[in-house]
Amino acid sequence: MNYDHILVRYGELTLKSKNRKIFVDALRRTMIQTLEPFGVHVKANRDRAYIELNNADPYKVMDALKHVTGILSVSPVVKLEKTNAAMQKNAVDFAHEFQDGSTFKIEVKRADKGYPLKTFDIQQLLGSHVLENTEEITVDVRQPDYEIMVEVRQDAVYMYREVIACVGGFPAGTGGRAILMLSGGIDSPVAAFEIMKKGVEVEAVHFHSPPYTSPQATEKVKQLVDIISDRTGVDIRLNIVPFTELQTTIYDRIPQSLSMTSTRRIMLRIAEKLASRKHAGAIVNGENLGQVASQTMTSMHVINRVTSFPILRPLLTLEKDEIIGKAKAYGTYETSILPFEDCCTIFTPKSPKTKPSLEKVEGFESRVDFEPLIDEAADNIEVYISNTEAESESFESLL
Repeated sequence: MNYDHILVRYGELTLKSKNRKIFVDALRRTMIQTLEPFGVHVKANRDRAYIELNNADPYKVMDALKHVTGILSVSPVVKLEKTNAAMQKNAVDFAHEFQDGSTFKIEVKRADKGYPLKTFDIQQLLGSHVLENTEEITVDVRQPDYEIMVEVRQDAVYMYREVIACVGGFPAGTGGRAILMLSGGIDSPVAAFEIMKKGVEVEAVHFHSPPYTSPQATEKVKQLVDIISDRTGVDIRLNIVPFTELQTTIYDRIPQSLSMTSTRRIMLRIAEKLASRKHAGAIVNGENLGQVASQTMTSMHVINRVTSFPILRPLLTLEKDEIIGKAKAYGTYETSILPFEDCCTIFTPKSPKTKPSLEKVEGFESRVDFEPLIDEAADNIEVYISNTEAESESFESLL
């Protein structure tokens, strides 16, 4: 079938009313940026968008759109004149692609209520014409093998037979900005996708501790950022924080059973500084309730006390196999399992507290002046922007 358009159905932005135009415009900009290499034309209206293919491969275009947030589904369509003859001819063309012995039905959406034929009349017109001009196929309106879907709209008739699910949610950038705490593991990249589905723009922060963590570990995180960027069509900034001195100080000065709690608290303090300077509204991480010692309810309470920023946890209640399934679907899993450990893994104590005492943690931390070390780490952040070369910037220059 020679498809000439892609039909784009919106995700949750259809719940919007008075401000829907803002969301549609944001999605249109993302689609134009994502589809620039294909030479297509994007037209977005209040209810849906249409992409004029200009001979581009429809399946490559749809594959590029599959992970663009704000898109619920796409279909390759043929745009027709609003005549019975045009609909009949193309319905038969579709049916000629069906296997012998299969069943079909005609599904009609009559958005143009002024069209002279009613929905049932169009179904009858096309169904009977297909049966008269094909062999070895029959009608089954309950469980057909194939569906020919027809939308009668004000400008034209659109005909298709495939609906391909996409990520849904809200368009990029419409949900505010957040700082994403990105490790090299499975969970946090999935958290990035899940929060970005809600239209949140993320800027990532990663902590590395050379020589305890290898350059390959940092490269792995950069690769994850590139994957997230490629899949969403959004450029992502990664802030790489040198964490060695802070981490070794924690290891030397804080009791081992509380060292992971303090480590997470110090990381959160740096993330909060970055969030303030980048005008972000929240901090996002890949924590999952009860998965490790630092992710019990008590631990999260103690860790959260260092910041007033909201902590968003998109994976909080998911099963691990659900997270792995999402990582595979998003394309991050194979990179996440590469055997390069992050700083949290390397310095994990043998018996971390699952119910740390806030008073004890604050008491031990008060004996160490962490602020100069935090400032030093912040002043030596390395910045990597997805799919571009890395560059070094001081923390203050990010303002």
